[in-house]
Amino acid sequence: MTGKKNQKPKDWTGNKHSVHMSIGSRNLALHDREMHDFYATEPKATELLLELDNFSDVWECACGQGHMAKVLKKQGILKLATDKYNYGYGKHYDFLASPTDKQDYISKWHGDIITNPPYKYANEFMKKALEILDCNRKLALFLPIRYLESKTRKKIFTENPPKKIWVSSSRLNCARNGDFVTFPTNSTICYAWFIWEKGYKGKTELDWFN
Repeated sequence: MTGKKNQKPKDWTGNKHSVHMSIGSRNLALHDREMHDFYATEPKATELLLELDNFSDVWECACGQGHMAKVLKKQGILKLATDKYNYGYGKHYDFLASPTDKQDYISKWHGDIITNPPYKYANEFMKKALEILDCNRKLALFLPIRYLESKTRKKIFTENPPKKIWVSSSRLNCARNGDFVTFPTNSTICYAWFIWEKGYKGKTELDWFN
């Protein structure tokens, strides 16, 4: 301690492990992360959502390998499943891109939307979905609870308040590359269902499930 008594402590800026610990991908190098930000949602999360709220004619617009879509289909409410990349399920379609004449799902959509979007594009997915939904139709996004943070999202939530946020009191898993076998089974992330109803401008209600 000699000579360090008056030295000011430095702010911690993280290390090579810190980013991965915060997203639940422990001790993984940067190049090991899926380049398309594909983290599949365990089916239980969608099953629980359907116990919390009612949906119909659902579009799963970032369907990946179909982990959500298959649950929706089993319940008889899946109308469309798409993804920008080919993971072996659904139709090839970029939800955030301008639609073509041959594949214009956007202008013809009159149902609800449920998905777990790539986190880095969560804002864009939310805005696009609310833009295309008919009045009183619902959007449900499965996202980390930290999506509530930041001044940018405060502005988004002020302009487009979710009607309900359901926070999972137990940990639900999102598997990197859809691999639930080798991905760590104990998620370090708290997830929540963010539910919007097109046209709703009231206060957001927060509750817990699971």
